[in-house]
Amino acid sequence: MTNFENSNPHDSAYVSPLAAWPGAALPQGDDDLPEYAGVAWHYGAPLNEQRVFDTGVGLIDLSHRRVIKVHGPEAGVFLNNLLSQKLSDAPQCLAEKKTATSALDLDIQGHILHHVDILAGLDSEDALYLHLPQAQYETFFAFLTRMIFWSKVEVEPADLAVITLMGAGVPDFPLPSSDAIVATAQVPGFTTHRLDILVHSPELMNIATLLSDAGAVPTGLMAFTAERVRSQQPVLSLDLDDKSIPHEAARLISDAVHLNKGCYRGQETVARVENLGRPPRSLVIVLLDGSAPTTPKPGDPIVSGGRTVGKLGTVVQDYELGPVALATIKRSALSASNLVVAEDVALAIDPDSLPKEDDEKAGRKAINRLKGLSTD
Repeated sequence: MTNFENSNPHDSAYVSPLAAWPGAALPQGDDDLPEYAGVAWHYGAPLNEQRVFDTGVGLIDLSHRRVIKVHGPEAGVFLNNLLSQKLSDAPQCLAEKKTATSALDLDIQGHILHHVDILAGLDSEDALYLHLPQAQYETFFAFLTRMIFWSKVEVEPADLAVITLMGAGVPDFPLPSSDAIVATAQVPGFTTHRLDILVHSPELMNIATLLSDAGAVPTGLMAFTAERVRSQQPVLSLDLDDKSIPHEAARLISDAVHLNKGCYRGQETVARVENLGRPPRSLVIVLLDGSAPTTPKPGDPIVSGGRTVGKLGTVVQDYELGPVALATIKRSALSASNLVVAEDVALAIDPDSLPKEDDEKAGRKAINRLKGLSTD
């Protein structure tokens, strides 16, 4: 029997109140990963729940994520100086567009440390809410507070829960009017519509019930994960590693990085790859052999011709595609036809997820022109 009494999202043993809804099942077996802990993996019909996104609205409980509030007259500028996204006017810009954005915190070598989603608050003209996985929260919060110095900004934990609405019906879905809702925003970068709602944690059950009564179908994290894989959206701890740079994940470089903004830590690597080179690896979607007796797990090595060329990330059962995954694979092996994982499970790269081979990079073209190697 599941214990639903621990509903404190700040606790590593958190279990969402929504896990008490009819049919709710927490992750089990190979799906029982820290990244999924505390919220329903499905509500009794996991593959049917994915179909909801095609025509309706699914309600996904993401209350296991943590939220940070950054507010004050310099909130946007403060974050703009630290993160990869252009955020100097974020409180006003995001509020006007009613959209969210995302950003990366990089180390000095350009490796990804943290990945956050950012929403403008409804409760203040200068408030931004950042939500991220529980495992990244402590180090990211410490980093932000350490960098305040003389900035006119406050950084504090926010006792808020994340609810996501997803599916074709999201644009026309009526949201309840409630003071418990402190932020709402459309989230770009998915193959279907996504709307994030931040609510006061004690009101999570009440708001979720209102949304369900209005027609949103309780949909587990499994369905959300399948959509995340389809959209090529990584989770750092599952799909990337401590050597990952933004250009290795197409969605991150397109959605979480602004290529024409001022200096921030790690920008040199971003600029160098953008203008001169190509990343050594790429995050792609792979289709797994569904006839194999076992399903590979995140972290399993991907092999070609006896040589390790990559690593498997998120693995999930898609209602149309069967077992699918995200995988980080060396650029030199992206055209290989003999990729296997977990010793003997064949896989195939989705060609639509391969990196786009642009024309000659602008920086490289300029260098060649100086060397007299270009006819432009």
